[in-house]
Amino acid sequence: METAELVLQKLKNEFTSIDFEVSDFRNELTLKLPKENIVEICSFIKTDSELEFVYCEDITAVDWAKRTNRFTVVYHIYSFKNNFRIRLKADVDESDCNIDSVCSVWKAANWQERETYDMYGIKFNNHPDLRRMYMPEEFEYHPLRKDFPLMGIPGSIPLPKK
Repeated sequence: METAELVLQKLKNEFTSIDFEVSDFRNELTLKLPKENIVEICSFIKTDSELEFVYCEDITAVDWAKRTNRFTVVYHIYSFKNNFRIRLKADVDESDCNIDSVCSVWKAANWQERETYDMYGIKFNNHPDLRRMYMPEEFEYHPLRKDFPLMGIPGSIPLPKK
C-alpha cells in the first residue's frame, strides 16, 4: 500500500465524522479539514506507529482576500519513516480569526505560528508565547494580508536613526 493510501485509510478510520477534502498532486497529498480538529489530527499522524509524521517543516497561511473563509492555514508535515510529506489545510474566517496551536504536538510550530500571527494576524489559541516576531508589538497591521499596501503605510513605523 502506498503511503498516501495508508494515511487516508488511517485518518478515515480514526476520524469517521470528518469529511476530508483530498487532493494529490505530483505525489504530494493535501488534506483540507475543519480547524476545530487540527490538534487531534496532528497528534494522531505524529504518534501513529505506521505514519510517524514527526517533523513540522512549516506553518503558513494564504490570504484569499474576498473569499468567505478569507484565510487558509497550511501545515507542511514530514515523515522520515515513510519519506513522505503531507500538507494539511484549515480555513479560518476573518470574523473568527483564530485556530488552535499545534505547539503541544511539535515544538517547532512555536516560531512558525508566531510568524503567521505576525504577518497575517491569525491568532493561535493556547500558544505558549504568541507575540510578534518582525513587527513591533504596537504595529496594528499585518504585512502579508492582501489589503496591506504594497509600499507599506507611510509613517506607520519609525525608521531607525543613523
